[in-house]
Amino acid sequence: MPVFSKLASRVSTCLLAGVAAISLNSTAQAEVDLSGKTVEFVIPFSESGGSARWANFFAPLLSEALPGNPTVVVRYRPGAGSTKGANWFQRQDTADGTLIFGSSGSTQFPYLLDDPRVNYEYNDWKVVLASGVGGVAYLPPELGEKFDGDADDLKDIDFIWGSQGATRLDLVPNLAWKMLGMKVEPVFGIEGRGAGRLMFERGEANIDYQTSPAYLKSVVPMVEAGRAVPMMTWGGLDSDGNIVRDPTFPDIPTFKEVCEATEGCETSGEAWEAWKAFFIAGFPAQKMVFLPNNASDEVVAAYEKAFNDILARPDFKELSSTTLGAYPQMTGAAAEKAKALATQVPAEAKAFVINWLQEDYGVTLK
Repeated sequence: MPVFSKLASRVSTCLLAGVAAISLNSTAQAEVDLSGKTVEFVIPFSESGGSARWANFFAPLLSEALPGNPTVVVRYRPGAGSTKGANWFQRQDTADGTLIFGSSGSTQFPYLLDDPRVNYEYNDWKVVLASGVGGVAYLPPELGEKFDGDADDLKDIDFIWGSQGATRLDLVPNLAWKMLGMKVEPVFGIEGRGAGRLMFERGEANIDYQTSPAYLKSVVPMVEAGRAVPMMTWGGLDSDGNIVRDPTFPDIPTFKEVCEATEGCETSGEAWEAWKAFFIAGFPAQKMVFLPNNASDEVVAAYEKAFNDILARPDFKELSSTTLGAYPQMTGAAAEKAKALATQVPAEAKAFVINWLQEDYGVTLK
């Protein structure tokens, strides 16, 4: 049985749950009043990437939806591939609802891999929103001409790209490119995917990928101007946990399709199952909003109601389509299930990835 079978079943349950309906205690809800206050929405990245785009999309909507209509301000705490900001949030004890934290797959992966820089615990945090996200890899036009649905004509090219780190969300593209037989050399240490895109724009990198919010905002204009060519998405998941075309980019092939078309790349076996397991952990619930551990049930309920009200807006689909893409936005029980998906992987997949990171990048995790 594939190592991701149980995860796939849970993905199905999570995605079918959609946006959960929340039962709120009206008396408790009335006790939360954020009038005249400022809510800090902290993300552990720079202001140029997909997480910034995501947080800045929700911030003004939260201001309208939270009781008392507080000012919601996005703050950036980049560093150490997002672990610096996550470690900071772990130490906070702001219980009144004026602090929330937005994590991403690059925060989840070091946690999953027991990265020694991780001093945070997801089980201590209270999730109030989970957002599904996709990702798109792209090439400069001269290399895009060599791509015809398989990577066979790209295997002799020396690629360079900007990466946040070996244990970050970037391990999904790094492992995908390795499986395709491509020679892609990462330049580790950038503070966000936006910095990787800027390397591509300056000609310092000749391959890149962005999560959907950043791709929609910053890469689609390059594609339309003939300065970039989409290569593949990581895909989406259907109700049975199978990889299908990304709903936001249905005309772009998935990595699975490209792998199947490329000589030597297999969609079965240890490498594939490890890739799929980390894809499941990193994308269907890639971005989440948390309150600190000591936030009261009333504050949690206020945020859940606010996000549900946002998602129920008649114009939400229109507002989000060009910013977030067509992905599930989950609250309540569905968000809890998504959090569980994002913060655990099968032992076999973890062991494969830890060994690969050591062999290819000299990264030792204990």
